[in-house]
Amino acid sequence: MGTQIKLSSDHHKGKKVVLLQFEYNSQIVNLLKQHFPARWSQTKKCWWIARREFDFKRFKEVFSPICDIQFSKKQNEEEIKIQKQTLPENYLEKLIRVRYSESTIKTYTSYFNDFQSAFSESNIDELGPNDINKYILTLINRNKISVSQQNQRINAIKFYYEKVLGKTKQFYEIDRPKKGRVLPKVISEKEVLSMLKVTTNLKHKAILATIYSAGLRRGELIRLRKIDVWFDKKLIFIKAGKGKKDRTTILSDSLILVLNRYLKQFKPNYYLFEGKNRTKYNPSTIVKIVAKAGEMAKVTQHVTPHMLRHSFATHLLEQGTDLRYIQTILGHDSSKTTEIYTHVSKKSLAKIKSPLDVILTDNTNNNNNLQKPTDK
Repeated sequence: MGTQIKLSSDHHKGKKVVLLQFEYNSQIVNLLKQHFPARWSQTKKCWWIARREFDFKRFKEVFSPICDIQFSKKQNEEEIKIQKQTLPENYLEKLIRVRYSESTIKTYTSYFNDFQSAFSESNIDELGPNDINKYILTLINRNKISVSQQNQRINAIKFYYEKVLGKTKQFYEIDRPKKGRVLPKVISEKEVLSMLKVTTNLKHKAILATIYSAGLRRGELIRLRKIDVWFDKKLIFIKAGKGKKDRTTILSDSLILVLNRYLKQFKPNYYLFEGKNRTKYNPSTIVKIVAKAGEMAKVTQHVTPHMLRHSFATHLLEQGTDLRYIQTILGHDSSKTTEIYTHVSKKSLAKIKSPLDVILTDNTNNNNNLQKPTDK
């Protein structure tokens, strides 16, 4: 088999491509045109296929019987095989341009690569809602994905068809799970106080106090700069919180005392809480600090940073703070999101009297009978 085709990765016309280099052979050229979206490059003097359109399995089936398929010295067969699983052109760029968060970009790209792998034998641009719904159903049955992950995967897929390809939302209407109402997990004021008392590390104590007393998300705490703490106004400025929206939250008198001690001892440079080499604090370290404090305080629940935020909101509500103010402080777009704290507030439930108590109060004789049951 004397004819050879050498495959190599490259960039051409702003695209990631697979170059096909071989001595002119009319049979090869005809097969390329017949089975693949191959194009001729005058500048590179060879044929090429866009990486996202390159189907290595199909390529091997067509050309193995008549050619020797080789790879460039810097690459091997496995690298060429995964070309189809690289992100489509403009997918990542679009995510960055619309200013999605680093976390969202990481999630979307990972889930969309999974989607491409599942349809490696197909042209994803030609898939319809039925194909995508079947794919999601497979993940639900096989991988037991959560409702939250199901929605994230749908969003990652829809982003490609609607934002990158510009297809209409109606055309790619994918089935979404019915949202359940999961009540936030909270801890008591006494448990919060215990966590602060058992935490002897001043930096860790400041982190715990800041999350709870201001109702911050973990990401907001990590991005907090020294200049965002407005001691004179007793406010904390949250720059580009969830949804890229700025807001302010309260700076308590107690937190001011803790932060002044912390700033004097640790002298952070830019961010309020800094990790090694003056960089942003590690998110996983925040989780460990909170969890350890919960364990040391003997809190029965596994405490997370977001539980401190939920507890902050619930305790404000129990103190009589108007829901509209809590909504503003937390940065919720909808009041419905904030209203969920009414379902875990002890104060709201304390106002309600059980019908049993009413019955027993109205009938002292029945009350005595209930307290002193007789054995028969």
